[in-house]
Amino acid sequence: MRPTPILAAIMLGSTFGPPLMPANAEDASWGCQVLLCAASQNPSWHGVPYCVPPMTRLISAMKEPGFSWPICHEANAGKPGHETYDDCPAGTIVGYSSQGNNGWRGEPDQCIKAVDVCRSPSQGGSEAGFRGTLIRRSFGDRGDTCIEQIATPRPRRANPYFFDVPNDQGVKQRFWFNLNH
Repeated sequence: MRPTPILAAIMLGSTFGPPLMPANAEDASWGCQVLLCAASQNPSWHGVPYCVPPMTRLISAMKEPGFSWPICHEANAGKPGHETYDDCPAGTIVGYSSQGNNGWRGEPDQCIKAVDVCRSPSQGGSEAGFRGTLIRRSFGDRGDTCIEQIATPRPRRANPYFFDVPNDQGVKQRFWFNLNH
């Protein structure tokens, strides 16, 4: 695994520039090992033999009561973020498949598209190929419209976890990863 300058600096305990001597990932703390492996993109940590033991250890530790994420203090990255769902496609908005009492919402697991069903497809009406679940449909002359709201499942991220690691200019770079075996 060849580290980026940011990650090489983490291994030596400095975020102020490139290392002055060769860095060994094995010398890093567990938190920094996890961060280094999570940031491995091509290949992902799954394809880096060095990364399998610390990441497998992490996955096992996450199942234990009182788990606390190992931190790499040298990187100023903190704990990772997690976003289950990807962005909705252009022309849609985020929606919820369930809504409880008192304004409680379920997960933001739907993408909602408004389609004008009064216009034929040749006039720019509903789009062929967009299939989903009808949420609401109303017709009539009492203020009702010809708009259907159609919901489709929101795409899930293949890599739902991320670290934001500041570079030597203080600009954060995001590294996405997963914890699937």
